[in-house]
Amino acid sequence: MSTDTVRPDPFRWVLYAFGAGLPERNRAWVLHDVTTRTWFLRHLVRAVVQIVPVALLLYVLLNPVLGFSPTITLMAIVAGAAIGLFYGAAFAWGSTVHRAIKAGYSEATVEAARAEHRQRTG
Repeated sequence: MSTDTVRPDPFRWVLYAFGAGLPERNRAWVLHDVTTRTWFLRHLVRAVVQIVPVALLLYVLLNPVLGFSPTITLMAIVAGAAIGLFYGAAFAWGSTVHRAIKAGYSEATVEAARAEHRQRTG
């Protein structure tokens, strides 16, 4: 990461994880985020951040309402989260490219940066 790359603060990062754009000062960080060697893992972390509040809300609201045992409710939520992560992984490339495009980069720039990272790491 270069010295002109400014990470977003935690609040903005959570908003970014849910799809919000970041300010201009974080533009270079977005490109780094979606092209670095760990871009896929970073994408999965953002997906988990999106899933956790929904999962908690479902557990708190549905368990007492439906009267299921907590174990059944928890297993259903875990299964739903696994499906959500599967789809998040399946659409990771397009989703991360879209984030870079929102920050003002082209798809070609993203692919060139990823290729450069692959060459450096072997």
